[in-house]
Amino acid sequence: MTAAWRAIHIDEPRLSFGHDQGAEHPKDGLFLFGPVASGQNPARMDVGVIATPAGLEKYSKWIASIEKFIDVPAPAPNRKRNDANTFVWPGFEAVYGAAWPGKPFATCLIDAAELSRRILGADRHQAIYSAVALYEEALRKYLREEEARPQLWFAVVPEDVYKYGRPKSTVPVKLRTPGTRKLGMKAARAILTGGSMFPEEMEAAAVYEYELNFHNQLKARVMDTGQVIQVVKEVTLDPPDEKAKARMQDPATIAWNLSTTSFYKIGGRPWRLADLRDGVCYVGLVFKRIDRPSGHDNACCGAQMFLGSGDGLVFRGAVGPWYSETNDAFHLDQDQAAKLMEMIVRAYKDNHGEAPKELFIHGKTNFEAKEWAGFASAVPQSTKLVGVQIRDNADVKVFRYGANAVLRGTAVVTSETSGYLWTRGYIPRLRTYPGREVPNPLTVEIRRGSADIEQVMRDVMSLTKLNFNGAEFCDGLPVTLRFADLVGEILTAGPITPHAPLPFKFYI
Repeated sequence: MTAAWRAIHIDEPRLSFGHDQGAEHPKDGLFLFGPVASGQNPARMDVGVIATPAGLEKYSKWIASIEKFIDVPAPAPNRKRNDANTFVWPGFEAVYGAAWPGKPFATCLIDAAELSRRILGADRHQAIYSAVALYEEALRKYLREEEARPQLWFAVVPEDVYKYGRPKSTVPVKLRTPGTRKLGMKAARAILTGGSMFPEEMEAAAVYEYELNFHNQLKARVMDTGQVIQVVKEVTLDPPDEKAKARMQDPATIAWNLSTTSFYKIGGRPWRLADLRDGVCYVGLVFKRIDRPSGHDNACCGAQMFLGSGDGLVFRGAVGPWYSETNDAFHLDQDQAAKLMEMIVRAYKDNHGEAPKELFIHGKTNFEAKEWAGFASAVPQSTKLVGVQIRDNADVKVFRYGANAVLRGTAVVTSETSGYLWTRGYIPRLRTYPGREVPNPLTVEIRRGSADIEQVMRDVMSLTKLNFNGAEFCDGLPVTLRFADLVGEILTAGPITPHAPLPFKFYI
């Protein structure tokens, strides 16, 4: 007999901050109580800067601005401001209890004219590769010559680098500078698969192994240095200009978001979940299709491991034929699934001294039998293993009487193993629904193993509040899947080589 559908509401998860105090909103908790107590929280923000002279000046002025109170902008004419969704910035040290010196811990200057010449190159692969090289070489030179290390690097980029350093960007013909090489993808593929007698041809072809994305390529190319990078646009650091076009975020919001991610990346812990479930580990599967001139495999796999504390690690798996065009889905073979899970369990044991009591795997697709057998073979019998498929669903809509959208946390349990969960919707704390369209639910299905579907949904709700890339109230997706595409892009932004698991902060 099929169980009747039933509607429930999942309470908003609370977060824990300083002095063991709780709040729903990160900004409320940080404003009132500061970050959660942790021996890793810095007393001082030791930040290095890689930038042009103009970028360095903007950075210094921005640091000076966030030391002080920043008010919210005045509401637009004839519009009433929603004070529940408007937050002033009290100052960095007032929020985080740490000093952020205006003078960088280290400085690497980039020649602005040379950077512009490179990014405007006619060959886009060569242009982006060579522009990244300026930042990469500056960083490596500093690391060779200096022993002192900052805890975080700001890579400040001009607008042209952001504008033309993206996959589908096109430089107007009148602005293009001639490249030093122009090989082309077809010729590069032939050289990388068939080889060449000339080292210079192999070197030129290697450029085409990298993604056409400045941000992702820079992160991938310096990953081996162990340095954490925060890529920031110069315009983000600029003070507001009434004559310029309106920006997406006001200065107070930028201060909240950029300060929070910087504090996290430097080793601090802004907040954690108030109701931690001891011994529980969440894993999000990462897949990314690849089209490399030198290979035949079609996808790279990886995994993100998260704990309720917000700590996360990223594991790089192998490249292989994981994508099926027939089914439009990614699946690992049994051997690779086992290897990936072995790394996850080993890392958990290294941090906690024992295996997890429960391990939830979150994926966007179902789990095939052999794939699941591989995962299960690498998990101790004492660990409860559960596979959960989580997808956005645009086919189901719920409407309320009145003007407000469905309440965030609304859920419809459709069976003992499945249901719909609205992680997006009206938020009483904000007195608004921060969206433009009717909110869509997530379809949550327990595909492998057994668990209480309501507990699984509560976990998903909680994991929407662990995005330290800003200080927003919540996300629509759990952190296990929220950054899966970005992590996959960075994993595949260059030649894919094995490396040890790295903290999540290296990828966002």
